[in-house]
Amino acid sequence: RPKQVKDVAHQDEVVRVLSNTLETSNCPHMLFYGPPGTGKTTTALAIAHQLFGPELYKSRVLELNASDDRGINVVRTKIKNFAAVAVGSSRQGGYPCPPFKIIILDEADSMTQDAQNALRRTMETYSKVTRFFFICNYISRIIEPLASRCAKFRFKPLTEEIMGSRILHICKEEGLNLDSEALSTLSSISQGDLRRAITYLQSAARLFGSSISAKDLISVSGVIPNEVVQAIFSACRSGNFDLANKEVNNVIAEGYPVSQMLSQLYDIVVDADNISDEQKARICKKFAEADKCLVDGADEYLQLLNVASSTMQALSNMPQDMIFDDLTADLDRNSGIREWGCVNQRRVAGNGVIANGMFPARSGLPMVRQGLGEGEKEAETAGGKVFFGDGGRERDNGKGDLGMMHDEN
Repeated sequence: RPKQVKDVAHQDEVVRVLSNTLETSNCPHMLFYGPPGTGKTTTALAIAHQLFGPELYKSRVLELNASDDRGINVVRTKIKNFAAVAVGSSRQGGYPCPPFKIIILDEADSMTQDAQNALRRTMETYSKVTRFFFICNYISRIIEPLASRCAKFRFKPLTEEIMGSRILHICKEEGLNLDSEALSTLSSISQGDLRRAITYLQSAARLFGSSISAKDLISVSGVIPNEVVQAIFSACRSGNFDLANKEVNNVIAEGYPVSQMLSQLYDIVVDADNISDEQKARICKKFAEADKCLVDGADEYLQLLNVASSTMQALSNMPQDMIFDDLTADLDRNSGIREWGCVNQRRVAGNGVIANGMFPARSGLPMVRQGLGEGEKEAETAGGKVFFGDGGRERDNGKGDLGMMHDEN
């Protein structure tokens, strides 16, 4: 972990501003936010070490993270008591040692609303003798009164190039051998999180020694092998439900986490060039719904099977702008159909399905033909004929099936 702010990787703007601040030794309250593993905690600790040095660090800095109880009682007692004590400003060992203390609240976005509200008054009352450093992943979870009192610093995710150079530096210092394929794999599976990359590297080094391959990194990272993910996606593209069900059962039997499978399937779908934007949107929406259900404790097998079947359905359908083109044109020209806004809503015979210009009914729906009345027209579709006419009249064949399409007002 870097001991100085200037050594923090790939956060040039943050480092520049903080370096200028350290020269004056007059720090404001600070709020560090951004994805995990980008250097937020490292930066906060580096500032504290550069200001106070190793001797005064323990007496001048209070660290509280997610493992500590940080409810309203802790704010009113531990934090308030530490913040209230005044300190001197004597330089020791070449460190600035300014006349204030620092309270570092790591993962501050997990604090309760009551605790955050209680901090407002504490920050105002003891601002001359105490500085607060808030660290969080989601700035939206910090209440506005706290955020407005702090200087905000956004930490960007690390690019694969920066990750690669940093990992090579670590490997050189630790005596590890990492080939180009393994380096690329580690940078990719870490997703901009340097802490995660270091953790994977440590685990692989303990299990496989100093020479680490891409396969070793995948085995310790929990990432599902690419051939397993591709097998499910290929089954979905084939339109064969039995094959998709077989691949889903294989994933569950191997114990792969379904949430990780959804994440990797998402990458494949988004990067695919031969899938339309509309299909991608439908599939990704299903991914989001399944992920929410998994968080709520739903069955993994059923959720993955649901995703597979929905993906299969989305990939097998024609693009919606090609469905019912001729029918929509005929409907728009028919004076008996009333237009509401920019969409004509109609019910497809015998199915209770609402169809309109934005969401046409699927071809192949069973249609019921009745005798055509005055003002009615007949249109061909890929799966049969549909009938529509003037206004909102309906036909019933005695089985609850509508014999025509009509306006839905």
